[in-house]
Amino acid sequence: MTLNRRQFITSGSLLSAGFFLPDKWEFASTADKQPYKVAVVDLMILKRQKLGAFQLTKEIGADGLEVDMGGLGQRETFDNQLAKPEIRQQFLDKAKELNLEICSLAMTGFYAQSFATRPTYQRMIQDCFDTMNAMNVKVAFLPLGTQGDLVKNPELRPAIVERLKVVGKMAKKAGVVVGIETSLDAKGEVELLREIGSKNIQIYFNFSNPLKAGRNLHEELRILGRKRICQIHCTDEDGVWLQNNPRINLKKVKQTLDDMGWKGWLVIERSRDANDPRNVKKNFGANATYLKSIFQAG
Repeated sequence: MTLNRRQFITSGSLLSAGFFLPDKWEFASTADKQPYKVAVVDLMILKRQKLGAFQLTKEIGADGLEVDMGGLGQRETFDNQLAKPEIRQQFLDKAKELNLEICSLAMTGFYAQSFATRPTYQRMIQDCFDTMNAMNVKVAFLPLGTQGDLVKNPELRPAIVERLKVVGKMAKKAGVVVGIETSLDAKGEVELLREIGSKNIQIYFNFSNPLKAGRNLHEELRILGRKRICQIHCTDEDGVWLQNNPRINLKKVKQTLDDMGWKGWLVIERSRDANDPRNVKKNFGANATYLKSIFQAG
């Protein structure tokens, strides 16, 4: 059976140049020589907050890893093992040993839990920011999830906007960026970001969202523009590998991103072969190789 990330939930190093910060913030970028870097998601390679995720990432052939903050459920905050200094240091040491970067920390617990209503959301967010600062990670991933779907539940918008305004202020103080994933189209996301009014809240773009909805992927990217997209989940739904997917032309996507002047992390989330969905190394290795052949060629 094929598991997507939402179903899975319910059952370092450093700065990417893919997001844009106020001018007064200056961080050393490692992306000058390589504008596009390829990462995988520890949750989706079945190594959620596991040290072994780094070795598997290396074997897959990716440049970095999106590390999860741990389960949420009905806890007051994430089940975050990285809050323990000794475990956190093991992760940092292993990343350095294997020459891998931690491109982002992911709060995927919000895929199934409600960002709009959970009473201790500020503690959850602050715990993520504290971990980011301790590990020198500059991007957090915050999906609004099924309970925060602004298309199906528009009545939640005022609460979500108000909370994201608070998160934006917290992120500014912490010196980080939060990338949100929503169910809105690009124009809707532009309006949402304007309403939130924080440069520290941006869009973590997911190729599968416009593709599933039948929207033009390239137009969506151009509407958002380079300064509103912090990172990209560069895959589609499961079924076939990226190289065999007829509804996405990654060479054309690269041209669109090049024309926009965007650069940063392309994070492989899914696009697993439906005939062999649990073969992690085969699926993610094939997608990483294909992405690199296009985005890192020459």
